[in-house]
Amino acid sequence: GSSAFNTLVVTFVFNIYFTNVIAPSDVEGTILWGRAVNLSAVVVALLMPVLGAIADYSGRKKVFLVLFSLQSIVFTCLLFFMGPGDAWAAAALFVVANIGFESANVFYNAFLPEVSSARTIGRISGIGYFLGYIGGLICLALGLGMVRGWLPEADDLNVRATNLLVAGWFFVFSLPMFFGVRERAERRGAPEGGYVRVGFQRLRETTRHLRELREATKLIVARMIYNDGLTTVIVFAGVYAAAVLGMEIEQVLAMGIALNVAAGIGAFAFGFIDDRIGGKRTIVITLLGLIVAGVVGVNASSVAGFWLAATLIGVMMGPNQSASRSLLAKLVPEHKHAEAFGLYAFSGKMSSLLGPLAYTTALAWTGNHRVAMGSIVGFFAVGLLLLLGVREREGIELAARLNDAFEVERAGAAG
Repeated sequence: GSSAFNTLVVTFVFNIYFTNVIAPSDVEGTILWGRAVNLSAVVVALLMPVLGAIADYSGRKKVFLVLFSLQSIVFTCLLFFMGPGDAWAAAALFVVANIGFESANVFYNAFLPEVSSARTIGRISGIGYFLGYIGGLICLALGLGMVRGWLPEADDLNVRATNLLVAGWFFVFSLPMFFGVRERAERRGAPEGGYVRVGFQRLRETTRHLRELREATKLIVARMIYNDGLTTVIVFAGVYAAAVLGMEIEQVLAMGIALNVAAGIGAFAFGFIDDRIGGKRTIVITLLGLIVAGVVGVNASSVAGFWLAATLIGVMMGPNQSASRSLLAKLVPEHKHAEAFGLYAFSGKMSSLLGPLAYTTALAWTGNHRVAMGSIVGFFAVGLLLLLGVREREGIELAARLNDAFEVERAGAAG
């Protein structure tokens, strides 16, 4: 359900409409769009570690998931009313919608260990991303039909209405999660001092435990860097294609469909490969592919060349995200998963800050989108070097020992 927001609002339709129509100029619009992404990233980065700890303690991950999802859905609907001259209002609505979207994803990710086992977690994670990309693909196809003539073009109704499509899609396909998935964690009453105090306390404990969970820490840091590159691609790929290669929204949507097909296939196939060769090796393969794709995309002088780069990025993007998520789940004890994914989200939001900031700063200095997009290759390369220092087997063994110790302690307390 939520994949529609990422594909149509963040990457392929509304961002182009914002920079080309709502904002005064392409460069001003791109910079303001990047700042909106940065602001929402800062808010999520500050909130998520604490909210993750609170949700883990209270056993209410699902409550937070529902509330943040509805926040994103409502404010995405409001984007329908934005038109030329509404740049600041549109940016503000997007910030609130994006905060809801990103926050909901933290609690969604924290459910992964509850619906899988140690043997199937890579596969389940990959299938989840595969279904997400399929959903994004179908929604892109519907959006393409709307833009191409299903709806009147007067007042850009055909483009603005894609926001209503996203909101409706997000809501309808979230219902099975809202009503069909049961949370296994036990619900407890509010402790002395309230959940906020406990949340901050557990966050401090998790931060101290990072010294012990060294491999998980290395992964989080490496992922923060290479995710900078992915975030930059997601946020600015459509804008780049329109500004540098002169692609229309219909062409960008068609490219988005191809990218999502490639991403779905990649996420599904690599999910099984992940279970066979391990998460670290899977991520290494994807980063090498992303480096090649980045070089090709930045130097592409034709639409065909950019399509090639986008397709390769799609194949590698899905398994990169899936393997990163499943590897972290393996490197962290089960009772710390929500907190760990809060910190994982923090690193991801920091990359949502740094990547777009690097792009918009380079664009402001040079006025050249190619120079700005070139930053992605550096992020992928540095992230790869940091990832090579992660010792996957040792980290998994440590997480298992800590989990066993926690179970013994809990059994003793119960007895």
